Amino acid sequence: MEEEKKENQEEREEKDTELVTKQELDETTDRLKRVMAEFDNYKKRSMKERDFLYNSLVADIIGAFLPVIDNLQKAVEVKTEDENYKAGVELVLKQFEEVLNKFKVEKIETIGKTFDPELHEAVSSVQDDTLGEKEIKQEYRSGYKIGNKVIRHAMVVVAN
Repeated sequence: MEEEKKENQEEREEKDTELVTKQELDETTDRLKRVMAEFDNYKKRSMKERDFLYNSLVADIIGAFLPVIDNLQKAVEVKTEDENYKAGVELVLKQFEEVLNKFKVEKIETIGKTFDPELHEAVSSVQDDTLGEKEIKQEYRSGYKIGNKVIRHAMVVVAN
């Protein structure tokens, strides 16, 4: 009988040890899952921050060059008798536009679009029955954006 009690006690201790070991394993697994989730969130957050900083830096640099691009566009529009000179200016403007595309800088669409204060800056308003409410009639200055960040608002004339 004494031997039987001893065996039962050993079995209970073994079960208790097994239960404690299983609980410890579950706790460790749970902690591991939480740490993995936190690390994944950290990676996503730092990638967002890196992208934001990159876009901000590109926007600042491109913003400094936009007046140069404006002047090149005006130079292309001016009539000249020297076609080689005009072709040269057009090539330089094209190179600038290729650089903008390389850095994923987009020109903001204007004429025929609905006025959006997030993208456009209204410098004038006109009455035009052929155009819809808050429709952009004319662009004075091109606007640019990178992703959702506006580098420079487009200056436009809005109808009605």
